[in-house]
Amino acid sequence: MEKEYDKVAVRLTQILLKLNANERLTLEELAQEFNVSIRTIQRDLHDRFAFLPIEKNDGYYSLKEYCLGKLSFNDIKLFANLSGIGKLYPSLNQQFLVDLLNERVNAPYIVNSIAYEDVSDKETIFQILHIAILKHNILKFSYNEKMREVNPYNLVNTNGIWYLLADENNKLKTFSINKIQNLCSTSKIFKVSSSFENEIKKNNVKWVSSDIKKAVLYIDKKIQYFFERRDIFHTQKILEKIEDGIIVEVFYSYEDEFLSQVQYWIPNIKIIEPTALADKMKDILISYTKSLA
Repeated sequence: MEKEYDKVAVRLTQILLKLNANERLTLEELAQEFNVSIRTIQRDLHDRFAFLPIEKNDGYYSLKEYCLGKLSFNDIKLFANLSGIGKLYPSLNQQFLVDLLNERVNAPYIVNSIAYEDVSDKETIFQILHIAILKHNILKFSYNEKMREVNPYNLVNTNGIWYLLADENNKLKTFSINKIQNLCSTSKIFKVSSSFENEIKKNNVKWVSSDIKKAVLYIDKKIQYFFERRDIFHTQKILEKIEDGIIVEVFYSYEDEFLSQVQYWIPNIKIIEPTALADKMKDILISYTKSLA
């Protein structure tokens, strides 16, 4: 399965390289070159590359002239890494993903997971935050019924949840995007702190909260591959491999958001410790089941 995933990444990368080099491509030639069906190539061009301005003339696919050469090799490698997680971002329009693939413009984004919360209605907020981070504009917004004034550094996705990483009163903090209200970008410019930038590069879970908790999870063999292949939970550590799965240790900050991430993998995941958290997960599932009756 891992090899199959790698084949997809290589194929998408190679197709992007060809398009970026102004090659004119046919479905038949691509299918033969990569040993896949024509339907697979059609899905690549129409769905996976939907954000790109691809045109079709006389059976040949090519990139529109204004976009040629705009994607560097590093940009294309980045896209291969992003393949399959389109819904992670608030928008998949052409400009957003062209920006995302740009090595300079994508700097505000740090992604630590492949699962995601739904931020499809937050496109405007992401655009404001994105620009403010690049231009070092001070932000104002309401958060937990309190007005904040912060210096924004990054947009961070940890365990499927999007956060704004910002300096408030000379302290790095994270703010859940879904809880930000009345957002306003000011014209005031802040001086970037090199110490904060170095701390951010460490990519540590302490950004989210200083109150870190530990959980132990059982992952059954049906989804074991995904947890072995990459860190589904950013802080996960495989403690033990057993006959029917693996035991994983995870550190988390916010209980509700952690449980939301766990729910994504049900019924192939189980909370072993702490028991209070396992009981809360059970109550959530019982309540949901009753609501269906």
